Amino acid sequence: MTRRLAEVAKKVGVSEATVSRVLNGKPGVSDATRAAVLTALDVLGYERPTQLRGERARLVGMVMPELQNPIFPAFAEVVGGALAQQGFTPVLCTQTAGGVSEADYVELLLQQHVSGVVFFGGLYAQAESPHDHYARLAERNLPTVLMNAAIDHLDFPRVSCDDAVAVEQAMNHLMSLGHQRIALVLGPPDHVPSRRKLAAARRVDPSVTVEHALFTLEGGQAAASRLLSKGITAFICASDLLALGTIRAARRRRLSVPEDVSVIGYDDSSLMNCTEPPLTTVRQPIEAMGRAAVDLLAGEISGAKVDHDELFFEPELVVRGSTGPAPHAARIPHPEARTNV
Repeated sequence: MTRRLAEVAKKVGVSEATVSRVLNGKPGVSDATRAAVLTALDVLGYERPTQLRGERARLVGMVMPELQNPIFPAFAEVVGGALAQQGFTPVLCTQTAGGVSEADYVELLLQQHVSGVVFFGGLYAQAESPHDHYARLAERNLPTVLMNAAIDHLDFPRVSCDDAVAVEQAMNHLMSLGHQRIALVLGPPDHVPSRRKLAAARRVDPSVTVEHALFTLEGGQAAASRLLSKGITAFICASDLLALGTIRAARRRRLSVPEDVSVIGYDDSSLMNCTEPPLTTVRQPIEAMGRAAVDLLAGEISGAKVDHDELFFEPELVVRGSTGPAPHAARIPHPEARTNV
């Protein structure tokens, strides 16, 4: 007990006597100090006294599927910083293959009496995935915000980049360059943002071709390789990683980007202006979206009435070196004439 008091007191910067008063529910401690002590207790992994377990900590879970895609660390940096500015302590929960699942993280966060949760690209965006853990959050009335498109019937605030506008911008850019054989490389068929992108593309060109893939560089390469065999000259990808995989597939066929094949990514994640060639991509307004998500969450935590309609943010097409005029048909040899390297 003495060690616990000392560690918490050091973490908060108060005396052990003050910590003891908080843990024993004694008066004479300010609300701010009391909240700081309880948060430190949670962060250090100590159980709260029984009489305090019903109260929520000033912790907020940030649950994301992975960190390999640079868009997720970028969102985490913005949201984490905005949470800290409002007096919350962000807790990063990252899934790994064979590790803790999204549903497991929800249970852990509930056990820690967190104030709220922000999800980034979670199972809520996949129609065929399990969603029972979201019902658990709703049953507990835990403030929750979802980043980007979700399945219907989840009654949480949502902050999204407008997928339809993103694809319209990309399609119009490629068509202005003379491309007629345009394809989309998207996420899995049940992925809601990918469904929105496909619907928007088909409104512009009903004949547009599509391949679905995992959101990895390798997935993009495999999907693009299949499309290149069909003579596609321009690609719109659902992430920058898929776009880099597409460029790799083109180079394995000894095709040049953008002389033979044009490629557009999505996110404008870090270093995309440093690739060779620099990647044309659709930029998500990460800063504005992240801060909006925190404002919505903080409003719900404070008990304010928060609109649960989806909040759309406008994307921006960033034109760099991976897109160019459509090649003359004679410039692209038949795929069978190419040898992989």
